[in-house]
Amino acid sequence: MTQSQRPLCFVLMPFGRKPAVVGALIDFDSVYRELISPAIEEAGLEPLRADEEMTGGIIHKPMFERLILCEFAVADLTTANANVFYELGVRHAVRPWSTLLLFAAGGTQLPFDVAPLRAIPYQLGAQGTPVDPSPIKAAIKQRLVEARTAGTDSPIFQLVEGFPDIQRLKTDVFRDRVAYSQRIKERLATARRQGMEAIRAIETEFGEIASQESGVVIDLFLSYRAVSAWEAMIDLVARMTPPLAATVMVQEQLALALNRAGRGEDAERVLTDLIEKRGPSSETCGILGRVYKDRWEAAAKAGDRPRARGFLEKAIDAYRRGFETDWRDAYPGVNAVTLMELNEPPDPRREQLIPVVRYAVDRRIAAGKPDYWDYATRLELAVLAEDDDEAGRALGDALAASRELWERETTSRNLRLIREAREHRGRRSDWIKEIETGLSG
Repeated sequence: MTQSQRPLCFVLMPFGRKPAVVGALIDFDSVYRELISPAIEEAGLEPLRADEEMTGGIIHKPMFERLILCEFAVADLTTANANVFYELGVRHAVRPWSTLLLFAAGGTQLPFDVAPLRAIPYQLGAQGTPVDPSPIKAAIKQRLVEARTAGTDSPIFQLVEGFPDIQRLKTDVFRDRVAYSQRIKERLATARRQGMEAIRAIETEFGEIASQESGVVIDLFLSYRAVSAWEAMIDLVARMTPPLAATVMVQEQLALALNRAGRGEDAERVLTDLIEKRGPSSETCGILGRVYKDRWEAAAKAGDRPRARGFLEKAIDAYRRGFETDWRDAYPGVNAVTLMELNEPPDPRREQLIPVVRYAVDRRIAAGKPDYWDYATRLELAVLAEDDDEAGRALGDALAASRELWERETTSRNLRLIREAREHRGRRSDWIKEIETGLSG
C-alpha cells in the first residue's frame, strides 16, 4: 500500500513550544516528529497535522473536514489546550471510534470530563522533548491497530441512547444537514428533474472536484444516483479528496453504483472491506444483500441452480445481519423475508421475522418520520400476506413519498420476483402485476 492509499490519521495537538502547568516548556513539534508521527506510520496510517495542510484562507474549513472525515485521529491533551479540546469534542460527536488520546505525564492534569477516558501517558525530559519514545510509540501503534476493529470510544456514542439515527437515513438527510451554497443546491435539484446531462453540465462548471466543498460534492454524487448515472458516480469517487472518498457513506454508495453498473464482484469487495474496517451496519449489509441477490437472479436465469442457491443464501444472510444490526431499520428485514419467500421450499424462518419487521416499520411510520422505504416495506409485507386491500393503500403512500425513479424500480423488482415465484407454484398473482404497473408509472 502506498502512502497516498493509507488511511489518514488526523493529529490534534498544540504547535511549537508551550508552557506546561509546572512552568516548563514542552516542545510539541518534537513530540510530533519523534513520537506521534512515526507511531502512526508504523500502524500503516498516514499522519496529517493541521499546520501541514494550510493551503490559504482560514484553517477552520480543512480542520472541520479532517475531524469529520479522517478515518483515525490522535489527540494530545497535554496543557489542556482549548483548541484541542474543542476539536476533540467535534470528533467525538461525529466518530464513534478510532480516536486515540495521549498526554504528557506531569505536564497537565486532565479535566474531569476526560479524566475517565483511556489515554496513553508519555514522559518528557528537561528540554521538553520525549524520553525513551520507543515503548510509547509501540503503545500508540498497537492502539491504532486495535482501533480498526475495536468498539466505541466516543462517550457520546456510548452514553446517548439512539445516537445517531438509522444508518440508511444518512444519505437522505445529508443535503439538509450540510451548509453549502444554496444556489448550487437549487440548481442541482432542478438538474435532477432534467436528467444526467444537466447534472454533468453543472459538474463541468466546478472544475477540480477536490477543491469543492464536501457538501457540494456529495449532493452532486447523490444527484447522479437520482438519475441512475452509475458510471458517473463511480468516476466522481475517483476524483474526490481521499478523506471524503473513504467515508462510509461514499463507499456504500460507490458499491451500489458498481453493482448497478454490472460490477458485482467489485461492489462485494468494497462492502466486505468496509464491514471488516468499520463493522456491519443496516445500510452496508443491505447493499451487500442486493449484490448477492442480483448474482442469484443472474445464476438462476443461466440455469446454474447450485450457484443460484448459494447466492440466495448469502443474500438472505446479509439482509438478516443488517436487520439484526439495527432493528429500527426495516428495509433489510423486509428484503430478508422476501428472499425467504422465494426459496424453494420457502424458508420457515420468515414466519418469525415478519412480525418483527412489521413492528419496526409501524413504529417508524407512527413516529411521524416515514420515508419512501417505510411505505415500500409496508407494501411488500402486504403482498407477502396476500392482503391486496392493504397493498393498495401502501402503494398510494409509497407513490406519494417517492423521490427517485430507482427507488420504485427496486420495489417493483421485488414484487415481480414474488409474483413469478407464486406463479411457478400455481398461485393467483395477477393483482401483484397491477401494483408493479402502478410503481413503474
